[in-house]
Amino acid sequence: DAAGDITRLFDKSVGREVLPSGQRANVFQAFEDRPLGGDAWDIDIFYDDKQWTAEPAYSLSVVERGPLRAGLEIRRRLLNSEIVQRVYLYRGCRRLDFDTRVNWRERHVLLKVAFPVDVLSPLATYDIQWGNVQRPTHRNTSWDWARFEVVAHKWVDLSEGDYGVSLLNDCKYGHDVRGNVIRLTLLRGPTYPDPDADQGEHRFIYSLLPHPGDWRAGSVPAAYALNDPLIVRRVNGGGVGGSTSRSLVSVDAPNVIIETVKQAEDGQGLIVRLYENERCRGPATLRTGFPLAKAYRCTLLEEDEAPLPVVQNEVRVRVTPYQIMTLRLIPAGGR
Repeated sequence: DAAGDITRLFDKSVGREVLPSGQRANVFQAFEDRPLGGDAWDIDIFYDDKQWTAEPAYSLSVVERGPLRAGLEIRRRLLNSEIVQRVYLYRGCRRLDFDTRVNWRERHVLLKVAFPVDVLSPLATYDIQWGNVQRPTHRNTSWDWARFEVVAHKWVDLSEGDYGVSLLNDCKYGHDVRGNVIRLTLLRGPTYPDPDADQGEHRFIYSLLPHPGDWRAGSVPAAYALNDPLIVRRVNGGGVGGSTSRSLVSVDAPNVIIETVKQAEDGQGLIVRLYENERCRGPATLRTGFPLAKAYRCTLLEEDEAPLPVVQNEVRVRVTPYQIMTLRLIPAGGR
């Protein structure tokens, strides 16, 4: 709308509204942030007693209108700070990106952004390292009240039976979901031990991802794509005729995530660290873009534990729910 808020988001692929009727999304909310304990470490449960919202946008302009991407720039003020956003919508992609720059000039203020969604669920799912956790979206018990802020990494998701919405980000860790409102904590302004903490320019991206099904339907690869975007380089002398696409390392099970590929510390092959991410168990086949001589299960310290059978460029393993597995791969014909 004219204030720069999102008032309607319609998913054409399934024919349903993403936002509840009459509510606004991408709303910036500021709260007085004066914890009783550690200023830079704590957020107290009463932080939302005093709240402000951002001013309506003073500038709206279309900055990009191409065949693959459209972009809208929104400029607004909040207290003493300025927020500049570029909102991008991509062809053939469900992700709506909010590329955000903030000149932060607040002290003892906590900034969140809120997305009410038309989804009903008693639980929200939060991404953590090597897995995910679920937390209630209500405050029925004292235990629920105590979890008013949840730490997560790349995404948080709220899904009902056949539909959901994920909120992705590239560098923020504080979240809360209460009822049908997903919020991401963006900035704070503590004054101890650093009197100038968080002051100045910030840039970050968060993305809204409506999807059929639950978070397993694509939220995880979308979050990885946001945090580790494809790097494109122009090269000379490479022909396109007859070329084939290959991955250095890939896995055939969608519930298994390859998190790390690195050279072994002792120089003996590659180390591949993967994990199971959907609380499932079963077989998985790891494939490489080069022939393999040997493969080993090893510890986090890269100490070999057991050899694994190798067939050309494939290694078969079995995973258990949320298992972290480290493999050493020895290429054929060399280290």
